[in-house]
Parts: sequence; structure tokens; C-alpha cells
Amino acid sequence: MASTPAIRTQLTQLLGLKTPVVQPPMAFASGGVLAAEVSLAGGFGFIGSGFDTPEKLRRDIETARTALKVEPGSPLPIGVGFIGWILDKSETTSKELLALLVEYRVKAIWLSFGVNLSPWIQFVRELNQQSGGPPILIFVQVCSLQEALTAINEWKVDVVVVQGIEAGGHGASYGLPLLTLLPLVLANTPPNGPLIIGAGGLADGSQVAALLTLGASGAALGTRFLLSPESLCSEAQRKVLIEADSSQSVRTVAFDQAGGWPFPKGIDGRAIRNATVDDYEKGVEISVLRKNFEEASAKGDTDRAVVWAGTGVGLMKQVLPAKDIVRELHEECLSRLRNASKLEIKE
Repeated sequence: MASTPAIRTQLTQLLGLKTPVVQPPMAFASGGVLAAEVSLAGGFGFIGSGFDTPEKLRRDIETARTALKVEPGSPLPIGVGFIGWILDKSETTSKELLALLVEYRVKAIWLSFGVNLSPWIQFVRELNQQSGGPPILIFVQVCSLQEALTAINEWKVDVVVVQGIEAGGHGASYGLPLLTLLPLVLANTPPNGPLIIGAGGLADGSQVAALLTLGASGAALGTRFLLSPESLCSEAQRKVLIEADSSQSVRTVAFDQAGGWPFPKGIDGRAIRNATVDDYEKGVEISVLRKNFEEASAKGDTDRAVVWAGTGVGLMKQVLPAKDIVRELHEECLSRLRNASKLEIKE
């Protein structure tokens, strides 16, 4: 991307990026290698901690540090994402996990899906202050205007990630489409408020450009980066994604029921429809559903194991290295922005 002009937004200025492309944290999918490669390419990558132990997260951060060729003690240009209800399960373990961000001078944290994220935000800020290091930027993912207002006015976060109902993985069961929710949040964000980025169903640079013209500072694309060799997805999962059309991406609680994942009320997941969803809708006993799901997941059998995917999946037909995905998104975005600037307006 060296010969291609950078796109300047408040997000790229805040994080020192060449392009306003963010790879979000995805449990079991975005590890240290993917996050590092996205950041090396000029975007910003997040490790998805999911159910990680402190030891596992430390290994992932070390992997990213090595890939980034950052010396020990120097700031790491990546982020780490945490799921609120998982943090709430064990205060001791969660504090160990969060302390790693300060130890490694990670640039950002992404929080989502908690009944109350405020204590964790406060804990990170206190750790940060005690360490005397550079502030860790706080990203909070929201699925409604009310959640956004809480993050903006009460928690005073640095970046609000506005997630539309089109997003793959977990999100609001009955949320608004991104192109409705994003303008609502932007209209209610004060001039000195946090930066706003959009997420949900995004697949290419033209959509990134569309969000920028709406007033967002950047865009987060999850499913697109699953189709990179650096993601932790299996070949079988990538095959499902490449062959899927967008109508196969469905919102369901089937996988949470089968996996025993107690996400907060009003949250479900968007994934490619398969036999697990069919069985759940037919009323198959949860114990049977769970047994079949666990066996399939252990074998990597995508007929029943989950393959998370947003509605933009039908536009994705190729596996590319993460750096090439970033470059492609950037160049497409730049082209669309240039074309839009040439539109003739007649009085």
C-alpha cells in the first residue's frame, strides 16, 4: 500500500493507520498472527480472547509481538477483545487477562456483550494510570442507540463500534440495520464525543466508503478476514463461507443452546444455516442437540459445527492473505470516494 495514498480519518489519526479498516476480535478465529498482519498492512487488528486463559492470551500476544517485530517493552499496535459475560465469570482470572494489556502495552481493548461493562472499563483505566504507560484506547461494541448513549455519556469510551443486525457472530436479536443505526448514533454523538465506526455485513471497500460518507471514522469487517490463511478457521469452514450465499446467513440461538454459551438476554448469533439450526427449529431435545454439536465440533464437521458469517458473505469468493484483503479494501474504498467526489451537483 506504500504507493497508494492513505485515507485520513479521525480513527487513522488516533491509531496511526494508513486505512480506516479494523479487523474485530473473533473468538476462536482471530489470533496473534491475523491481528499482526492486519496492523502491518496499515489497518488495525484485534486478538479475540474468547475463553482464553491468561497463559493462552500471553502466547497470542507474544506471537503478535514477534510478527510485528516489536521489541519487548515497546507499544504494540494491536488490540485485544473481551466478552463481558465471560469476564464476569471469574474476577481473579479476568483481572489477570486484563493486566496483560498493560504489561504488553497493547494499544486498545474491545469490550462487548456484558450486562454491565463499567467495572471492567474502570479497572483497565486504573491499571493504566498505575502503570504510567500510554493510555489503552477503549472500544465498546453496541447494538442499539441506548447502548451507544451509555458508552458515550456514562463510560466516556474512546471508540463506539456500532453493530448492525447484518453482522456475523453475536449481536442483537432484533437490532436495527447498520445504515439505520449508524446515523442515529452519529446524530446523538457530541462534537467532543468518541469516534464512531460501523460494523455488520460489510464485505468490500465500497461499503467502507459508504460508511465514511455517512460520517463514520472507520469500518470493522469480521467475516471478510475469516477468509484469510492467518485466521484460525479451518479449511472446511472457509469452504462453507466461499460457497455460501447471503440468504444462508441466519440469526439464531441454536448454536448458543448447543454450545451452552449463556449470552445476555436479547443476544443471538448470525451463522450459516446447517443441521444444528434445522434440528433446533424442529424442537430436538437440547441434550441431543448439544451432543451432536459437540461431536461435530470435535471432528470439524461443518454440517453441524458453527460457521459464523454476516450477510455480506455472498460477496466473498476468495481466500486471500490478510495484507491483501486490507490492500483490496483500501483501494476499493479510495476508488469509490474519488468517484463520489466527481458527482456533478446542479443547482
